[in-house]
Amino acid sequence: MEPAKQAMHIWIAQLQHKFVWIVVGAYLLAGFFPSLGNAMRHWEVAHIPHRPSPMVMTLPACLLSLLLFNAGLGVKSAELRNLCRYPWLLLAGLGVNLGYPILFITLIDFPLHLWHDADEVQNILLGMGVIAAMPIAGSSTAWVQNAGGNLALGLGLVLGSTLLSPWTTPFVLNIVSSLADGDYATHLRDLAAYGTTDFLIGFVVAPVTLGMLTRLILGESLAHVCKPLLLVANLAILALLLYCNASLTLPDVIKDPDPDFLLAILMLGTSMCLLAFATGGLIARICRAERAQATSLIFGLGMNNNGTGLVMATMGLAHYPRALLPLIFYNLIQHLVAGWIDHWRNQPELPLTS
Repeated sequence: MEPAKQAMHIWIAQLQHKFVWIVVGAYLLAGFFPSLGNAMRHWEVAHIPHRPSPMVMTLPACLLSLLLFNAGLGVKSAELRNLCRYPWLLLAGLGVNLGYPILFITLIDFPLHLWHDADEVQNILLGMGVIAAMPIAGSSTAWVQNAGGNLALGLGLVLGSTLLSPWTTPFVLNIVSSLADGDYATHLRDLAAYGTTDFLIGFVVAPVTLGMLTRLILGESLAHVCKPLLLVANLAILALLLYCNASLTLPDVIKDPDPDFLLAILMLGTSMCLLAFATGGLIARICRAERAQATSLIFGLGMNNNGTGLVMATMGLAHYPRALLPLIFYNLIQHLVAGWIDHWRNQPELPLTS
């Protein structure tokens, strides 16, 4: 490899490893300088014909589509052909990814209702319900690759959960709505019933599929040349997306902090995230998976696509800005945990990039 290309790959790998600090920076900007982010959330890029009313493509929705298009563009044809090599591990991972968050929220529902503020409880349920309903994060494949995991299995978990999300997301939201009360439950049901499936098909599934088709048209060689640019673009787009959506709620948190509410979100989010990563390891042990396959299950089950969750929540739950806080916290927590697990599992002899 040429020295310039090698230096670029090392720089990009370091950028990926330190992405959590980019997330922190985006949140700080959103908290102290929210004006631009709030304006960007309302920018209308296009109107898509749809019944009964047109779908409005805002800038965050456009950024999300571009992010997922780039993810699809990064899928190699050889990796697609390898997706069916691990059917039982893939099915087990997808099943647990759907069932575990529902079980977690169900188990904490009773003790959560003992909390002194019922409004805070409902906002937590709304936020965690959206987290539970999201597919596996595409960024998990980067962590899988860095930790020497099985990329085909990791990719299968991401694509499988993404393609199923138009059906699984409303299903999870409806279940969580049965645990919520009053208007909060109604808003979750409305989010599940009106527009969620169309949104996920139009802004999540379609861009990923279009990206994969574009790669087939461009060819592997040209797509390989574009890969470093795509990685940098994805990080920039995700940071901008987080800034836009966090601008809705973080300024109020900074101006009027509620320590016990924030502590409850932090504790619940950390518990849910740590147990999600641990569940991936448990499933790998039960299925007697190899180390590389176990790595894919750990990162896949541990990371949720909260970029999609934030966009969907700001569109459907804008009247409950505090419900976005669990998603904001969880996104930061999962990258911190992923970085720690990557450091723990990464063998010294493995190269930083592949």
